[in-house]
Amino acid sequence: MAHRFSVAPMVEWTDRHCRMFHRRLSRRALLYTEMLAGRALLHADPDRLLRHSTAEHPLALQLGGSVPEELAEAGRIALGRGFCEINLNVGCPSDRVQDGSFGACLMLRPEVVAECVAAMIEAADGGPEITVKCRIGVDHQDPEIALRALIDASARAGVRRFIVHARKAWLQGLSPRENRTVPPLDYDLVRRVRAERPDLSIVLNGGIRSLEESLAHLDEFDGVMIGRAAYQDPVALLASADRRIFGEEGPGADPLDAVRSMFGYIEDELAAGTRLHSITRHMLGAFAGRPGARRWRRILSDGAHLPGAGVELIEEALTALEPLAA
Repeated sequence: MAHRFSVAPMVEWTDRHCRMFHRRLSRRALLYTEMLAGRALLHADPDRLLRHSTAEHPLALQLGGSVPEELAEAGRIALGRGFCEINLNVGCPSDRVQDGSFGACLMLRPEVVAECVAAMIEAADGGPEITVKCRIGVDHQDPEIALRALIDASARAGVRRFIVHARKAWLQGLSPRENRTVPPLDYDLVRRVRAERPDLSIVLNGGIRSLEESLAHLDEFDGVMIGRAAYQDPVALLASADRRIFGEEGPGADPLDAVRSMFGYIEDELAAGTRLHSITRHMLGAFAGRPGARRWRRILSDGAHLPGAGVELIEEALTALEPLAA
């Protein structure tokens, strides 16, 4: 039941360094990779693209694509690497994704989505669960029709879990950033669809900003997925999620401990050639809303990209949080 609470896949955000930090705060939340084009796995080094640590599990892989054979082969390549789920992106509205004829524009082609997931399910051969993340519609579609058409076509192909971002996507006229906030949320539609299809699992995504909101939604949905709120204030969203959502003790709610527990990982990554900034940029929100948070962010932002920057810089930044860091 890891899908009861998850952190959304976010391109350039939820990379392996981000996920390692989030794991310092929650053992149970389901984490997702950034969206990876299925075609890329066929033409590039899969070991590099799919690289992750078992410490990140439970971990889901998100793929983008619209060619069933390519997505099936990408799924086969991913088998045996520890992913508990392979998710098909039917919600991203970026121009790059539209140019590739996948993402949110597939809301217009539910039968193509069905062909894709059917091929992915066959390739998974009883392994990772195949799921779909979608919008409620795009452009001038009627969401009452579009969402049901997408879910029903995919369900006939064998999908049993859907993550629904409860907004339309406007493929023309709005930027990807605006598409995350401007189209109005319609939780009621998603709620009705879930009630009509009790055999399916529906996870709600979009506009959820707190753990309290998440708990309220869990009375009506099978799970909640948090996006940028979990990235911008990870402690508030993740540090007590294990206890409050899963009824288990988590790693602890102390952001200082979470940051310092990253030091060994950071030193190993630096020795392998990773720049400190690649890791610490995901930790800037660790002390959101706390005294000294602005100086913490500034010290890391100014220094982490410099050659030779190491954990000493993080220790320096922690001094900004006195007396919290004392």
